[in-house]
Amino acid sequence: MARNLGVGIVGCGNISAAYFSLAPLFRGITVNACADISMDAARARAKEFGVRAETVEDLLKADDVDIVVNLTIPAVHHAVSGQALDAGKHVYSEKPFVLSLEDGLDLKMRAEKRNLRIGSAPDTFLGGAHQFVRHLIDGGKVGRITSGTAHVMSHGMEHWHPNPDFFFKPGAGPVLDIGPYYVTNLIQLIGPVKRVAALASTPAHERTITSKPRYGEKLKVDTPTTIHALLEFASGAVVTLNSSWDVWTHGHSPMELYGEEGTIHVPDPNFFGGAVAYTKRGSPVQKPPKWDHPLGIPNQKHSHGMMANYRTAGLSDMALAILQGRPHRCSMELALHAVEVMTGALRSGETGRFVEMTTSCERPAALGPKEARALLAKT
Repeated sequence: MARNLGVGIVGCGNISAAYFSLAPLFRGITVNACADISMDAARARAKEFGVRAETVEDLLKADDVDIVVNLTIPAVHHAVSGQALDAGKHVYSEKPFVLSLEDGLDLKMRAEKRNLRIGSAPDTFLGGAHQFVRHLIDGGKVGRITSGTAHVMSHGMEHWHPNPDFFFKPGAGPVLDIGPYYVTNLIQLIGPVKRVAALASTPAHERTITSKPRYGEKLKVDTPTTIHALLEFASGAVVTLNSSWDVWTHGHSPMELYGEEGTIHVPDPNFFGGAVAYTKRGSPVQKPPKWDHPLGIPNQKHSHGMMANYRTAGLSDMALAILQGRPHRCSMELALHAVEVMTGALRSGETGRFVEMTTSCERPAALGPKEARALLAKT
């Protein structure tokens, strides 16, 4: 059995640096090549990380590429992933997996026809903090989860991103851009969603870029930037999800889950680590004992201090799952269901009606400390 599968990265923008730099931490994957619509961008990343720069067409033909990692803009995720599947390659996509249920079902059909795997970010739910929450819930620490809240709110991307335009186009906005982290984590913690409802608004139809190099330029907003959604889960739990790029500051926790016996305070699903706290009935909030999970250990310095970043954990798990003949955790079914939840919320915001889900999925297998260590090249 091969020890590693060869990886080719398509899309050499901002996010690609994380994949290139963090992939060596993990077993099962070796990045061999990269491609981009701009050969200059591909050559720059190739030189930086010691891989081959290819055209997309040549990368898809390469014998040493088993998995194509799709890091293109969301609007072309479906097209690029489809090309890779048609070329006989497994696919791992950045979030959101696709922008419509129909596109996701098309890729599902193509993958099944060729006996190929599809995986998709986010993989932050595999982080030590969120797997600890999973451990507490599965262990009955707060009883059955009956409800919860989730808040992902800021004042948008135009303040820091060099080219923020696509964030404000259809297929982006706070639900489809940041929402995947929250929705995916809720599904892995509680289970699949039954139906959704939402109210949506676009308070500002034009924004001013204040990041370099385009400081002062105006951009048009073509998608809702504030969405308040209600998620009813198959388990009976109900969760409020508020996502907005129209909020300067707020005092809400990223996520709280309310059980029959207590409450769990969940850190930001956008990150692998963070502080977990819970209450038992009416007792004060307390931090639980330290959990020795390798994907929660701070390993990178950021503006706010040291943080845990283990992006590509989901890619590694998929590669090893292919080699071992088992299901992978960042699965197509999970990603497709999350897409239907998010697009359902947007559709409800347009129509004012509940939207019933037509897809479902199993909760991905938990990734405890032992299983997490098995993903790492060095433990």
